[in-house]
Amino acid sequence: MATGVTAPGVVRVHVPGRSVRHDIRAIKIVLHRELLRFVNDRTRMISTLVQPVLWLFVMGTGLSTLVSRPGQGVDFRTFIYPGVIAMTVITTAMFSAGSIVWDREFGFLREMLVAPVSRASIVIGKCLGGGIVATAQGVIILALAGLVHVPYSPTLILTLLGEMFLASVTITAFGVSLAARMKNMQSFFGIMQMAIMPMIFLSGAMFPLTNLPGWLAFLTKINPLTYAVDPMRHAVFSHLNVDPRVVNALNPGVHWFGWHVPVAVELGIVALMGVALLGIAIAQFHRTD
Repeated sequence: MATGVTAPGVVRVHVPGRSVRHDIRAIKIVLHRELLRFVNDRTRMISTLVQPVLWLFVMGTGLSTLVSRPGQGVDFRTFIYPGVIAMTVITTAMFSAGSIVWDREFGFLREMLVAPVSRASIVIGKCLGGGIVATAQGVIILALAGLVHVPYSPTLILTLLGEMFLASVTITAFGVSLAARMKNMQSFFGIMQMAIMPMIFLSGAMFPLTNLPGWLAFLTKINPLTYAVDPMRHAVFSHLNVDPRVVNALNPGVHWFGWHVPVAVELGIVALMGVALLGIAIAQFHRTD
């Protein structure tokens, strides 16, 4: 057949070229799909709240009888409240990232990968969608603040929302970079439990970062989640009317060789990790078939 000649009965298929406008539209579509999936899955919404609520009201109430002291001014549930928020958004973000494995098993991921858009736009849409979904789940825990003696301050709520979203996007990017190469959900959840649970427990979410043994203090400092949990706890304690000595004992912050790491630096670390993990996730997607 000569060049430019179309055989009778053959229909030409026009595939639009890639452009920034198409990539932005792809981000919006993937993000919108994540929101629809979250809104329509009531079981997932409820099940991911069971563990945080148990930690906050069952474990928190039980342990408060051991660790809370009269006149201290801080209930143990108040102390672990920022950690429970972090646990909620991190777990939800990882579940959002894990949906990529489901998409692969059902063939939907292949349809997205052959679309005339960059794979980076798919990853960005997925991470933004996971961040918004995890933050929305965290809002439910925010609504329980008054039950653990945390004030409903507009400044506090806005601060926690921003910190939750930053942590959620970072963890979603981490989850996407793992899920991009996974072939089944069992493998993904095994890796998720092995990675996330130790990171949560070593972040200071459930205990103060003071007077720790040297090896445990070292692990908390190299744990990325420490720099997401500590700003949330700092925001909560800054709105409590508590003796400064109690604040210093329960909320000492993170120290590097005697230097107190400012909250802005901690948030900057989380943001840089998010950008790095997003780049890794995009690279993994370019290798996905």
